[in-house]
Amino acid sequence: MTKNTFQWILNRLPYAEPFLFVDEILKVNEKSAEGTYAFKPDAAFYDGHFKNNPVTPGVLLTECCAQIGLVSLGIYLLEEESRLENLKIGMSSSQMEFLLPVFPGERVRVISELVYFRFHKLKCVVKMYNEDNKLVCKGTLAGMIGISNE
Repeated sequence: MTKNTFQWILNRLPYAEPFLFVDEILKVNEKSAEGTYAFKPDAAFYDGHFKNNPVTPGVLLTECCAQIGLVSLGIYLLEEESRLENLKIGMSSSQMEFLLPVFPGERVRVISELVYFRFHKLKCVVKMYNEDNKLVCKGTLAGMIGISNE
């Protein structure tokens, strides 16, 4: 599988720098998604989290998991919809457990497994791994994803 295999999903993500936390989608199907992101070592949030010992904030680890594991999977599941340009997304719940820190410049891999997708509510179990394949965080994310009528 080439890096650009799922470029159409990346093109439809409703995020841009500096709030885009997906570099590539490695795999996606009706039941799961997998992708990577490298946290930029010069990202502004590291300047204050924490002084002289920068660590990626948990809320951004959660966001990375959501963009890869929830939104990218949702876009794939809605691919049959004709108006993906009117994509509407909202996170409704997150329950995450943080096990290891992610430092500036680290690349992570997110794996998402579908729990359910019905009535445009998507729920997934997500896991994030570091470059040593150690579990960084895990949890359950849910959100509403669909196409607006506009």
